[in-house]
Amino acid sequence: MTLNVAVQMDPIDRINIAGDSAFALLLEAQARGHNLSYYTPDWLAMRDGEVFANVHPLEVRDVKGDHFTLGERRRVRLDSFDVILMRQDPPFDLNYITATHLLERVHPRTLVVNDPFHVRNAPEKIFVTEFPDLMPPTLITRDLAEIKAFRDEQGDIVVKPLYGHGGASVFRLTRDDLNFGSLYDLFATTFREPWVVQRFLPEVSAGDKRIILIDGEFAGAVNRVPSEGDLRSNMVRGGAAKETDLTPREREICARLGPSLREKGLLFTGIDVIGGNLTEINVTAPTGIRAIRRIGGPDIAPVVWDVIEAKRRG
Repeated sequence: MTLNVAVQMDPIDRINIAGDSAFALLLEAQARGHNLSYYTPDWLAMRDGEVFANVHPLEVRDVKGDHFTLGERRRVRLDSFDVILMRQDPPFDLNYITATHLLERVHPRTLVVNDPFHVRNAPEKIFVTEFPDLMPPTLITRDLAEIKAFRDEQGDIVVKPLYGHGGASVFRLTRDDLNFGSLYDLFATTFREPWVVQRFLPEVSAGDKRIILIDGEFAGAVNRVPSEGDLRSNMVRGGAAKETDLTPREREICARLGPSLREKGLLFTGIDVIGGNLTEINVTAPTGIRAIRRIGGPDIAPVVWDVIEAKRRG
């Protein structure tokens, strides 16, 4: 089977190929003989209900500094592709939401990974709240009185933007932290949407586990350990990737999430677990494929393409 595949992603010349999951998927697709095309979200257009993009034929190489070649740009209807990988990074803003609306016009005639309707309606830090018994105590609000009451009840808390990503603007506040008022003012000025407030999990010092699920099934995991003196374990923030196995609790979490992920067409997802507590379900552009492979774990990219090819045959 040869598929015509387009990837909607951030500028390819700026990615870090050592850790980019989209790049891993492109390498595997090319190895299987699929035809690749590339475009960024700002090259999308819809005219009279038909969605187009200005795309480049793409070749990729696993060579730092020389990882891609682009062919001549051409205007193509997106429904002429068999598969589109929606892989641009957040922020999950109105531009991102608009892209999901446009891609929804061609899915499922063209298989969009992940399903754009559910990418839009299952953002990371809200979708996860459908499973409150798997989570730490969590509050979503921008109301000062609610946050004060939550901190009084829970003690140490973590505050982060609802649509943030990559560990940006994540703060820990202790019960008597004198920075509370200033941080509230900063968030109120910076973010218009509500914020996520969670009980601080001291187990984060041992790692924040990223678990990859493909079509709702466990495919691999990496334990991301924060660097000295930092709360955040994201690898883009200096977290160290460590080999790991799943605990019985983590297997229970995967089993609980699987049916919902499959139902929503969320084929490639990455969940975050700290001390047996589910904190996020990443559906926009989850990472982890290359890190898991680098520490000796399974190669997940072939699993993704096995599932995509099976869905196209079906």
